[in-house]
Amino acid sequence: MPEYLTTKELADLLRIGERKAYDLASSGEVPCVRAMGKLLFPRSEVVAWLNASRSGPQVEDPPLPPIVAGSHDPLLDWALRESGSGLATYYDGSFDGLNRLKDRTAQAAALHIHEADGFNTQALRDHLGEAPVVLFEIAQRQRGLLLAPGVSDIQSFADLNGRRVILRQSSAASQRLFDAQLEHHGMTRADLDALPTCARTEEELAIALHDSKAEAGFGLGALAGLYDLGFSATHTERLDLAIWRRAYFDDPMLKLLAFVQSDRFAARAAEFGGYDLGGLGTIHHNGASG
Repeated sequence: MPEYLTTKELADLLRIGERKAYDLASSGEVPCVRAMGKLLFPRSEVVAWLNASRSGPQVEDPPLPPIVAGSHDPLLDWALRESGSGLATYYDGSFDGLNRLKDRTAQAAALHIHEADGFNTQALRDHLGEAPVVLFEIAQRQRGLLLAPGVSDIQSFADLNGRRVILRQSSAASQRLFDAQLEHHGMTRADLDALPTCARTEEELAIALHDSKAEAGFGLGALAGLYDLGFSATHTERLDLAIWRRAYFDDPMLKLLAFVQSDRFAARAAEFGGYDLGGLGTIHHNGASG
């Protein structure tokens, strides 16, 4: 279902007539917004409103799967293994991670979504409203143009016209930011000699460049030294872990969060380079409803 319901979709969800749906909106009983003369109903808030109106015994939610979804990050991926948390991973981009959080097919998702006023918070609210999800900062990290060995004449997005570039999947926040930068420079993907297949993780992108399958890609500075790549920094971004609050206090997540605040984690971040742990552990959002 869409994030925002029309009056007809709300009526269908509630199994009432459209006139009654209008009446609920007019009386302020149901969460709604008015945009361009239309009534729209945030689906997550409508569901929360329905849950708040329920009666009878409370049925415990089914357990969340021990999966961390969202964006791939080499430092966090290492920590998931080294911490002994037992958490599995499914990396397919920040926006896929948000969908998996919403569907409760993951208990956490790594996010780095650039927003007008910061990172990740508005996207999380758009997908889950004020659901009980905690946004825990992992690190600030450098992103920019990674260059294959021997490539030295690409320094900015303007230099990518006609060059062989490896892209990420559409559900990756980095790809959406990359497309926005192309537009800012008067280009589209059609102006690139893009590889026919995308890299689904940061490391896949770096390996493809190391093997000279492409000349450039939009990736993490942390991987430049590891794969002998050139790097031109263009952005600093915040990597957060969005975690369902009821998973936040379970042993697997507690092990991971304790580990990322350890000296070993800080030492590994320094080895990678391109990370700033100054805000590690900051809570940027804590959903109110439970």
